[in-house]
Amino acid sequence: MARLISLVEDGHGSLREVMAALAPHAGNAWVIGITGSPGVGKSTTTTALVGAFRERGLRVGVLAVDPSSPFSGGALLGDRIRMQDHALDPEVYIRSMASRGHLGGLSFTTPQAIRVLDAAGCDVVLVETVGVGQSEVEIAGLADTSVVLLAPGMGDGIQAAKAGILEIGDVFVVNKADREGADATVRDLRHMISLGDRTEPGLWRPPVVKTVAAQKIGIDEVMEALDKHRAFIEEDGELDRRRERRVADEIETIALATLRTRLGHLGGREGVTALARDVVAGRIDPYAAADRLLEQLGT
Repeated sequence: MARLISLVEDGHGSLREVMAALAPHAGNAWVIGITGSPGVGKSTTTTALVGAFRERGLRVGVLAVDPSSPFSGGALLGDRIRMQDHALDPEVYIRSMASRGHLGGLSFTTPQAIRVLDAAGCDVVLVETVGVGQSEVEIAGLADTSVVLLAPGMGDGIQAAKAGILEIGDVFVVNKADREGADATVRDLRHMISLGDRTEPGLWRPPVVKTVAAQKIGIDEVMEALDKHRAFIEEDGELDRRRERRVADEIETIALATLRTRLGHLGGREGVTALARDVVAGRIDPYAAADRLLEQLGT
């Protein structure tokens, strides 16, 4: 599994062959995304959820995405260090991945890495995002169930009201609920959810659960909320629709990456540079230049 994910991250030449071999074995794992601002306890909550799923006898995979340095490109990959409770469990696989500058809280290669864990027999795949703030809405398109973590005293009640954050959550968790202001954060969240369109009949209304993940308090309630959401989206067909959208996005991303590679080769032959000179000189417009470029690519 480690070698396969390394092939994914490196964009190895054998990746197409690997994915073709994995395809018949994938499509069974329950993908749960966990996101939230830095310091809310994502890794602690993820560790607690791994323990809860293991108590059910399920095989669990964890992808923890860490931010990359804009200078060196490296990453500390510290989430794996914080999840040592399950390091010796053969039914738990934990992999840290660097975001490599990709925005949205995930790594560019996360969808393929999920497929590796899925095909390897993981019943549940937990994906923990970078944790950089409001940009982490990409997890909603990747997960079957999205969990948004917040904590009292961090202004998270206001953060949740901002564009994208409230909409992506299927389950909201107010962690560190032993702190002052937890009840107020829960109340604010429930009020904001009530203002949205999720109060209409037939739509999922996200529950708000209080936890103290470090002490495993409230984890049973989170598991119950996750189970209810999965049953809900399975019953009305939303689970299949989410997975189809996820794969459609993945296909588009792969196609665009291939196109960029071809564009790069073309640029090396001065094709793009020549067109740019024509645009700067006013001989053609950018749209006409783009059309000519696509013609050169045979698109």
